[in-house]
Amino acid sequence: MLSQVAERLYWTGRYIERAENSARLVNAFTNQMMDLPEGLESGWGQLIDIIGCGSGFEQHYQSYNEHNTVSFLVADGFSPSSIVSSVSMARENMRTTRELLPSEGWQFCNELYLHVKNQSREGVSRRGRYAFLSEVIFRCQQLTGLLSGTMSHDVAYDLVRLGRNLERADMTSRIADSAIFVLMPRRQKPGQYDNLLWVNVLKSSSAYQMYRQHVRGRVEGTKVVKFLLQDGDFPRAVARAIAQAENCMRNLPRNQGPLRRISELRELVGTANIEQMDFARMHGFIDDLQLALNNVHNEIFHTWFHIQHPLRSGQTQSAVNS
Repeated sequence: MLSQVAERLYWTGRYIERAENSARLVNAFTNQMMDLPEGLESGWGQLIDIIGCGSGFEQHYQSYNEHNTVSFLVADGFSPSSIVSSVSMARENMRTTRELLPSEGWQFCNELYLHVKNQSREGVSRRGRYAFLSEVIFRCQQLTGLLSGTMSHDVAYDLVRLGRNLERADMTSRIADSAIFVLMPRRQKPGQYDNLLWVNVLKSSSAYQMYRQHVRGRVEGTKVVKFLLQDGDFPRAVARAIAQAENCMRNLPRNQGPLRRISELRELVGTANIEQMDFARMHGFIDDLQLALNNVHNEIFHTWFHIQHPLRSGQTQSAVNS
């Protein structure tokens, strides 16, 4: 398989998952803001900080209000993190690798693209936001399930699944961080509001029912963060996504470097003592986790997609690149 084709398959998985999880993140943050009483709401700029797109946002907007923030993450084509951009890039990657993917997958992706293109502005206003985001989540899940059920589980599918699970691990940590950001600056607040925030976080990840089945006691911040980061069975938990990504890597050639990096990431997540962390330390740990995920991605990029060939005697680097 050509490295360019492999990279497009990898990014297909990432972009589909990114669109779904961006919808989940905006939904979670909207619910958090609506459930908090007046005077306790947090600024929408924190959502941009969680995504890590502050410089890109400030090139186009001057105010971190709700409309600008949601538009940047949902409907703006110039934003690399928006749902519109993610779906458009997923469609383009699928279009250029159609010979390796089920024809139904291209059809479903094209329908998702048309829906997002035509309805994304409806998702910016609060009135239409929930319906739009829910439909995006459903269609992304539909496309992911179709690929799983109709695509041969070979190297091509392992690349799609690898991208999907790394993106899922990153975005699940950011969704948890969205509530940590709200609560971290406030030292004393009614516990009932804490509970509302964490219930919304679990629901945004479709994790509420599984959390209640496997974690005893009330919904509480430390337990929610531990579940979303370290549970080995829940599909959207970071630890589970990392394990799935590692399994994909084992089926790919020349995998020593990526396996070493993801082993470091797995150890970082598995050995973290979440119960002993306050919210400030949790936020710092999630920053470290996202840096480690970025290191895994960079190792994948240089191992399989941007291969540096050794120079032969008398050969220049420009000759290799040509």
